[in-house]
Amino acid sequence: MSKTLAELYEELKDCKKCSLGKTRTNLVFGFGDENADLMFVGEAPGRNEDIQGKPFVGAAGQLLDKLLNSIGLERSQAYIANVLKCRPPQNRDPLPHEIEVCKPFLLEQIEIIKPKVVCTLGRFATQVILDKNVTISKVRGKCFDGNGHYIFPIYHPAAALYQRTNLVDLKADFLKLKEILSDETKKSSQGEEPEQLMLF
Repeated sequence: MSKTLAELYEELKDCKKCSLGKTRTNLVFGFGDENADLMFVGEAPGRNEDIQGKPFVGAAGQLLDKLLNSIGLERSQAYIANVLKCRPPQNRDPLPHEIEVCKPFLLEQIEIIKPKVVCTLGRFATQVILDKNVTISKVRGKCFDGNGHYIFPIYHPAAALYQRTNLVDLKADFLKLKEILSDETKKSSQGEEPEQLMLF
């Protein structure tokens, strides 16, 4: 019998497999619908997330909510997680060994949820999920074939807060995301297999 998210959280809640376990305030596991068609994957918790123990609760999270609303969805209808479950000090970039420790847990979350689309937010999450050293500007808005789901990289909402041109791209990519989800829902209802896409 496969694990539930609650069981995976119990395994993880006291994790000390890397040094971030000593510096975090709260482990930020994830939030949302366990049966969601759409899953977002970010980089790592920030200060607000570390305090509250929930992903995307700061300004970037508010923008993500607005973007979801713009395509007729609420946060509770998706699932949101990060590559790292603990905040890196001073919001520094994740280190390779931290990603190595945390990645299996993220992959387990994806396996449990079985989303139709995994939407990666920003460079780090995209590189981890695609398992390739890619530039987010080159792959954003494109659909890739995952293991039983699509991978759809977009800019991290935080990037749009600092550079308004990224917000234009984000809004356009959310419209594409709406189309992909709609197409997949139709295919599922008609019993069709999802279209296979080449990775690169």
